[in-house]
Amino acid sequence: MNIFDFSLRLNGFPLDKAKAELTHIQNTNESDFEAYIYKKRDEILAYHLEHNTYYKALVKTHPKDWNSVPVMTKLDLQIPLEQRLSKGFTSTSVYINKTSGSSGDPFIFAKDKFCHALTWAVIQNRFGWYDLDFNTSRQARFYGIPLDKKGYYKERLKDGLSRRFRFSVFDLSDAAFEKFLKKFESTSFDYINGYTSPIVQFAKFLERKNLILKSICPSLKACVVTSEMLFEKDKALMETCFGVPIINEYGASELDLIAFQNPDHDWQVNSETLLVEILDDADKVLPYGEEGRIVITSLYNKAHPFIRYDIGDVGVLSKQSSLKKPILKTLVGRTNDIAILPSGKRAAGLTFYYITKSIIEDDGNVKEFVVEQLKTHLFKVTYVSAESLSEDQKKTITQEMEHYLEKGLTITFERVSALKRSKSGKLKQFTSLVTDAL
Repeated sequence: MNIFDFSLRLNGFPLDKAKAELTHIQNTNESDFEAYIYKKRDEILAYHLEHNTYYKALVKTHPKDWNSVPVMTKLDLQIPLEQRLSKGFTSTSVYINKTSGSSGDPFIFAKDKFCHALTWAVIQNRFGWYDLDFNTSRQARFYGIPLDKKGYYKERLKDGLSRRFRFSVFDLSDAAFEKFLKKFESTSFDYINGYTSPIVQFAKFLERKNLILKSICPSLKACVVTSEMLFEKDKALMETCFGVPIINEYGASELDLIAFQNPDHDWQVNSETLLVEILDDADKVLPYGEEGRIVITSLYNKAHPFIRYDIGDVGVLSKQSSLKKPILKTLVGRTNDIAILPSGKRAAGLTFYYITKSIIEDDGNVKEFVVEQLKTHLFKVTYVSAESLSEDQKKTITQEMEHYLEKGLTITFERVSALKRSKSGKLKQFTSLVTDAL
């Protein structure tokens, strides 16, 4: 039974309709594709100008052409979700989730159910390039997992039904990796999927042990990394230590799968459901080959506008790109450090996704935040907010950090009016100033 597809349909996501639409888009020839893109682009803009009060107020005056459509940022979305939904949609009729806050700008977002079904249709299509099937292929999943009993067992149940086993990234010690290795020895995994940095650490562990993972787990076909920058040196290390192709994925939960490495080793951009533009500092579209801000329009999301949405990254579309097959040449940002704790334990920087959930609220109070590790035991949370965090909130955050990491940590807080951004304009959620030979 196709459990994954069945669960989507059971929850009201029209997957069959989405797959049919995706096939129709992909079968559009190159000469007609430009008309498709511009038609969908103009339709979604007109839809939100008519049906979304929030977006109409954001735009202010009707754009005279596409280039005059204002760029949205994550700060524009720091108001309660109910105020951002289009007419006819409610919180009970849409898919709702939270962004990770890896850019420092967390918010809750929504997709209408057809749009979310299209997201999964695209993801399944891309994994299919490598003969990987969400319904039948067994996944070794390198992600976080809630540590509260209810959340933990809920995720474990979902993992079991989805033919995947979750390796927690909260502990990246050699002792933990030894347990990982035993699981690979006893399980016929088809592929690895998860955050880049912990998978790189696992590869380094295998290198120290002089082991090739495919020799231990012969069924392994591929490794798909996501959410963080994949450097060529790390990719080469993983290819050597895993013995399988390393596939680079770039996505954003509020949007879709943005780019996925194809079998020709090109980072192919999703042109079926997204319009990806590279803009300069004056919001002008740059030609292929030039570096600028990555700005994305979700062509199918009627519940919530993401129109010319600045995702917070900088990149370059290759000169070999076309509207139907854009190729992402380079991507700047999306890296995370490893936290090294007093006990010597290491944890992936994206651990802070789970910790900072405790300060992400739909009232929009906390606008931005970053976390710095100043010493092995000392962490600093710097944040921008309408009101200061209460002592109870600070206590909760400290308790959560100790719960996910270890006891004996010192957490300080500083409220500021603005956070310093990197050259790319992106906020790095977690930075460690603790050095160690990894």
